[in-house]
Amino acid sequence: MAAEADDPTAASATLEKFRLYETRARFYVIGSSREKRWFRVLKIDRSEPSELHLSEDPVWYSQQEVKSLLQRIAEGNRSTGGLTFVTKAYGIAGCIKFLESYYLILVTKRRQIGCICGHAIYCIDESQMITIPHSSVQTDVATSKNELRYKKLLASVDLTKDFFYSYTYPIMQSLQQNVTSAGMKETPYENLFVWNTFLTEPIRSRCRNALWSVALVHGHFKQVKLSVFGRELNVILISRRSRHFAGTRYLKRGVNDHGKVANDVETEQIVFEEEAGSWKGRMSAIVQMRGSIPLFWSQEAGRLSPKPDIFGK
Repeated sequence: MAAEADDPTAASATLEKFRLYETRARFYVIGSSREKRWFRVLKIDRSEPSELHLSEDPVWYSQQEVKSLLQRIAEGNRSTGGLTFVTKAYGIAGCIKFLESYYLILVTKRRQIGCICGHAIYCIDESQMITIPHSSVQTDVATSKNELRYKKLLASVDLTKDFFYSYTYPIMQSLQQNVTSAGMKETPYENLFVWNTFLTEPIRSRCRNALWSVALVHGHFKQVKLSVFGRELNVILISRRSRHFAGTRYLKRGVNDHGKVANDVETEQIVFEEEAGSWKGRMSAIVQMRGSIPLFWSQEAGRLSPKPDIFGK
């Protein structure tokens, strides 16, 4: 679980709740631990129409310290409109630029759908895309037809369907991988099953950590409880869809030039028994891989599928 106590600098420390504030010159993202005991501050410049400049305060703040910081920021920006609260969030899904402006993609509503060994698994109920540059520095390109078209295309990707994530459990890896790599410090964003690797790269590379972003896995997650001869068992089914060479059935076939097969899916079944008051019971897991035939081939998708004539006596 996330480090909550006396050492917020521990490798397992996570940010799970966020509040976004704005001034004319900057966005301020205040990230906090689950219990809101420790805080970090991310500053995003709004004076550049087409560049992304952000900086992370290298220290952890207490609740009182971050409150005092926000008061000082509000006082210092009083002449230009002060400090305004924008929205609360539960993670940054990415940051993207089309023709000019950068946009921040936030997870604004979440819902817990399961729990693996005490680690909560969430899906997204609502997301929001926020323009970073202030309107006073934007050019006509920011409101051009092409820019609006690209924004609409991105908005058509529904993050509320079949995406899930965890702050403290590497859900993009199998249980066996997580057990054997227990000392891992960073979330493996280059993993086959993290769909927002590209979107989060601008923030991760500049902050040199993955504290601010959430790694989204696309597929299916389902957890149920069963009673077998009086024993309570948890059964979890996870399907992870590869981000490489994915597409509709008839348009993506075979393998691409990089050796990635079409519609590669990893399905994992986890069964574990909870001991009273703890998550240290026995566990088992099995993983199955599937994908298209790893050859260069394609299939014509005919528009017409005439029914054959059936002759009977």
